[in-house]
Amino acid sequence: MAKRRVIFFDVGNTLLFPNRAKVLAPIASDRHPTLEQWQALEHRTKTEFDERMQSGRTDHSFWWIFHTYLLEDLDGARDGLLQELVRNTQNSANWGQILPGTRSALDRIREKSRIAVISNADGNIENILSRCGIADCFESITDSGIVGFEKPRREIFEAALKTMNARADESLYVGDVYSVDYVGARNAGMQALLFDVAGAYRDRREPRVESMVQLEAWLKD
Repeated sequence: MAKRRVIFFDVGNTLLFPNRAKVLAPIASDRHPTLEQWQALEHRTKTEFDERMQSGRTDHSFWWIFHTYLLEDLDGARDGLLQELVRNTQNSANWGQILPGTRSALDRIREKSRIAVISNADGNIENILSRCGIADCFESITDSGIVGFEKPRREIFEAALKTMNARADESLYVGDVYSVDYVGARNAGMQALLFDVAGAYRDRREPRVESMVQLEAWLKD
């Protein structure tokens, strides 16, 4: 294996997390799921979504599946509510939550490795990262809404590698969805690591971490 020289990060559920109050605004606040319930829905969704992706079925997006389950749990079936929730979640402006210590961890990581971003987003992810105070950590930010290809397509990884003048085999991708981030990066010839805050992949053999603290320890090893 080539020496790891560049680390690419996903954004959603890796660097930034959804503002659940904004995403769930169409639902009465007293019916919003707790963080634990949200993460349980994420776990359930990833299981189904990965199965769909691996079997070649991509008829529904990750967040369509997620919010279908959420509404089933809430017994809510108002016309248009599912579509509204999906739109809210896909709006990068609603992804402004950053975990404590993220900036300092990124600063330590970039002392030893070049770092960059690859994100499936709506063309505005650099602005959101800037608003959250971490955009300047990265040498390049590759946004699917700008380059025209989404993960797990090989083209988006290749575009990002080109911006960093980096080889795939000397690069690591860190992301939270197995079938999109891990498989996509591996198919592009990169090393890959699951960033699994929700614990959805604890029973898998692929390398994984659940926090930035664990990521730093993994990188040292």
